[in-house]
Amino acid sequence: MGAGKSTVGSILAHKLGMEFYDIDDELEKCCGVSVNLIFEIEKEEGFRKRETQMLSKLLKKPPAIIATGGGIIVTPENINILKQSQSSIIYLKTDVKQQLYRLRKDKKRPLLQCDDRKLRLQQMAQIRNPLYESVATTTVKTAHQSAYKMATIIIKHYL
Repeated sequence: MGAGKSTVGSILAHKLGMEFYDIDDELEKCCGVSVNLIFEIEKEEGFRKRETQMLSKLLKKPPAIIATGGGIIVTPENINILKQSQSSIIYLKTDVKQQLYRLRKDKKRPLLQCDDRKLRLQQMAQIRNPLYESVATTTVKTAHQSAYKMATIIIKHYL
């Protein structure tokens, strides 16, 4: 969350002449409601099921750049789907301090609607970081780099 997946993914897709899909945006188009409303009605469990379905659907399309939601990795089925895919999986690794800065004005993310955002991000990082590292074919540290610079680094060094 707040690593720049959507922004970097969009830039990568443009530079590489590929389609770009953001799973959250695709879910909103498909459902006709916001991710927040999906979370509110179906809770995280319902949202994660929809997220898994969308991931599977997008991976069946021609090669594209796909920005996953930050929590996609907490579902064991998604870990299997990602590991079995023939895709390059790029983990944009950021630290909690950078996340707090990047998300300081964000009021949309359901999992950050809490009193202590720093603690919530630390808890999520403790769970998610090792999972992302286990599936990533490449890890790119995002601290203090623009999205354009990250996209350039990814293309130059990893694709």
